[in-house]
Amino acid sequence: MEDGQIVALYWRRDEAALRETQRKYAALCRSVAKNILGGEEDAEECVNDALLQAWNAIPPQRPRRLGAWLARVTRNLALNRWDRDHAQKRGGGMTALLSELEDCLPSPASVEGELEGRALSAAIDRWLRSLPKGDRTAFLRRYWYGVPLQELAAERGEPPAKLAQRMLRLRRGLKKTLEQEGFVL
Repeated sequence: MEDGQIVALYWRRDEAALRETQRKYAALCRSVAKNILGGEEDAEECVNDALLQAWNAIPPQRPRRLGAWLARVTRNLALNRWDRDHAQKRGGGMTALLSELEDCLPSPASVEGELEGRALSAAIDRWLRSLPKGDRTAFLRRYWYGVPLQELAAERGEPPAKLAQRMLRLRRGLKKTLEQEGFVL
């Protein structure tokens, strides 16, 4: 079933929307949550929470790309859960993943207000669009979807060490671009 048809089911408050959403997007959402949280049970709970959030948000929202919208919702739910679970302790894959990006992104304390946050988002979007498709996809899969480096390297058919170097160069490129645009890192 196409996304538009599924969204129309939500708008009619037809519970078939949940079944179709789960059939089409549960694996994607589970993968996003598992890459952040590490556990199957926690990932499954995030998927269920994402479906509930979809039911509650549609309508009034009408996502054009349901899969991307659900992945974002699931990612946010998983990050919130990860923050809650790690509030008093350090460790885990997400800490390492976020530490890789901390040198090329401004501190949240230095970004003042919503407008600067939007400017930062726009700058990152421009930088991503300037990348070749393969680099853009790898960067997003690594840092947005949280795909482990080993898994990403296997998908791309290249050695993990080579991909790690590529990710380092991409992070440095992002940092340089943001500094040139006036962001304080």
